[in-house]
Amino acid sequence: MASDSPTTVPELRGKVALVTGASSGIGRATALALSDAGLRVAVGARRTDRLSALEESAPGEVMSVPLDVTSYDSVAHGVAQVVERFGRLDGLISNAGVMLNGMILGADIRHWQRMVDTNLLGSMYAVHAALPHIIEAKGHIVQVSSTSGRIASLGSGVYSATKFGVGAFTESLRQEVTTQGVRVTLIEPGFVATELTTHITDANSRRMAAEIADSMRTLQPGDIAEAVLYAMRQPEHVSVNSLLIRPTDQVR
Repeated sequence: MASDSPTTVPELRGKVALVTGASSGIGRATALALSDAGLRVAVGARRTDRLSALEESAPGEVMSVPLDVTSYDSVAHGVAQVVERFGRLDGLISNAGVMLNGMILGADIRHWQRMVDTNLLGSMYAVHAALPHIIEAKGHIVQVSSTSGRIASLGSGVYSATKFGVGAFTESLRQEVTTQGVRVTLIEPGFVATELTTHITDANSRRMAAEIADSMRTLQPGDIAEAVLYAMRQPEHVSVNSLLIRPTDQVR
């Protein structure tokens, strides 16, 4: 039975969001989409030259924040800078990530460490630093994961492990804060046309990734940015907890 009670749709204009991994790909597209929707956006990444270019091209107010998610001190300092400038923090889009695929046998474990530090611990650090402000604002946390957080594939064992971890952490977070008016969304994109695959140093894994990309019409970063906005624009009593988004042509 439908309710006649009016729904309250969040007014995004004027709110403040921090996007990590904003120097390229999904992060950059999301920052631009949020800015276009009227949010004041803080963009965080290590490549500050790219952040400056993004700041200049955005339609609204954008703040560049030098930020390395593998360092908790860097993340906490970045969050503090955002709150100092804007007086609040309503949203966190935790997007920073690296993909260094390769077989387990003979792997360079420094690649494993980098993926764990960036994809998993970096996501946790961002949430931990931002959470008190998000709770105060009854805001929204969006965690960008991957279909690799649902299905592990040959050559992606450690990358998948980090993304499975992000999913588990996000669900525990949701249960912790949902009664405080905070919404939590996990977005799991399939193959997106970004520079992520260029991180791969293993030749066979890089070739496999290129063949997969060539076999389909890949998603574009803007497709995922639209998914972020979709989740954030829902009425306040609606929480989109997860969005699994694949290219139509992607089988797994």
